[in-house]
Amino acid sequence: MSSSPSAAPSDHAPEPGSGPVRIRARGRSFLALVLSPERPLAAWLQGLDDQIARSSAFFAGKPIILDLGLLAPEDEGLADLQAALVSRNIRLIGIEGADQTWPQLAEWEWPATLEGGRASGAVEIPETENAEATAAPSAPQAGTLLIEQSIRSGQSVMHLEGDVVVIGSVASGSEIVAGGSIHVYGALRGRAIAGVGGHMSARIYATRMRGELLAVDGYYMTAEEMDPALVDRPAQAFLQEDRMLVIPLT
Repeated sequence: MSSSPSAAPSDHAPEPGSGPVRIRARGRSFLALVLSPERPLAAWLQGLDDQIARSSAFFAGKPIILDLGLLAPEDEGLADLQAALVSRNIRLIGIEGADQTWPQLAEWEWPATLEGGRASGAVEIPETENAEATAAPSAPQAGTLLIEQSIRSGQSVMHLEGDVVVIGSVASGSEIVAGGSIHVYGALRGRAIAGVGGHMSARIYATRMRGELLAVDGYYMTAEEMDPALVDRPAQAFLQEDRMLVIPLT
């Protein structure tokens, strides 16, 4: 008389008395670039190629929203525009200013619709990628990075190992990215992105605060959202309960 083998216990069976797994979520905002093609598209694409030749890495890995508001459904070359951008390694996360009823867009792949985006002003694209693109540090890479000169428009400074201290001004169209806090002993007019990598306690200090974009740990505030009474005054920006705040520096 044969007996049936016992069923093996499931590897995925829950432990006795265990409840459902808790799913944790937190908000995070990212800055996307908006491209607005103009007619004639052939000339616009040539201009884009010229820009990429001068700064080939600027669009690499960045989320791009394509705004077709300056174009008409019948514009020549519109059907091939998306493929042309993809071939240039431009990654589209959204399309605005048109809809899928336009005949020339019938074969396009449409990303999921994005909601809640806010404008943050024009972004200057660096013209070169030579040694001048990043300000020369006057301190070791580990710990605090001290820069004893102003940051010019188009320059980008990235230091993920600690604070960045600038003895000078930060021009419009420039960017500072830090793993810790950012200290600017001068006018902060560009973009300051602090606390990269999950450092929520990082802060941004400036003796003249008028940043185009301020961000800490992925949460950001644009110039339009800042209290006008604090513009061009000594101030600090920090994160409080998942919300960016700017207060006087006293």
